[in-house]
Amino acid sequence: MVRMTTVALVGDRSVHVRAHVRLPGILEALRRDEGLALDAYWIPTEQAHETALTRFDAIWLLPGSPYRSQAGALHVAKTAREHGIAFLGTCGGFQHAMLEFARNVCGLASAVHAEVTPKGEGEDEVIVELACALVGHERAVHIAPGSRASAILGADKSIERYHCAYGLNAGFVGLLESRGMAFTGHDDDGEVRVAELPGHPFYLATLFQPELADEAGRVHPIIRAFARAAQPSSNAAG
Repeated sequence: MVRMTTVALVGDRSVHVRAHVRLPGILEALRRDEGLALDAYWIPTEQAHETALTRFDAIWLLPGSPYRSQAGALHVAKTAREHGIAFLGTCGGFQHAMLEFARNVCGLASAVHAEVTPKGEGEDEVIVELACALVGHERAVHIAPGSRASAILGADKSIERYHCAYGLNAGFVGLLESRGMAFTGHDDDGEVRVAELPGHPFYLATLFQPELADEAGRVHPIIRAFARAAQPSSNAAG
């Protein structure tokens, strides 16, 4: 009997979050068009600590921030990073993946997310409110040659959809890069929009939402690559 590929969909499920509503269709399209059948389990952030996350082949930290449990979201990103589990973080998932890396890899215990914890004395706002909110916008993303994102997208530029108002504080980019995080997608103003972790089987985070892509029913290449990375014999760049 062939074991199904399992994926944890982590987020506080809501009919008001467009990405959540689109997920059933995305999973069906992966099965129908790509032959990638994923056994998906929804995990609320409040249940992340009590869930055996390492039994999953892949973890997707979904949009929907602020999460009911920030600690749960950070735990998910940490588990995927440390255990080599295929990981995709989109929008809020991107934000919390960066926050987790700042705290646990860069040793920045004072790192906070401005949406949840307004900056106070001794705290560092790693995730800050964007100067121009990207809710409902499309923007160009420039992709670094030779990166995983470049291999996935097959282009050095992509037009992507957003639904977010928070992003990575540019003042901490150098610190995260010095500890191994690679920033491989930027907007026209040079702001980070894609991050990946070289050496990890598949660890990719995007501030944009590939869930919202509308390509005549086709699954966004990043989601397709994530699903492939979860397979026993994967080709994560395709």
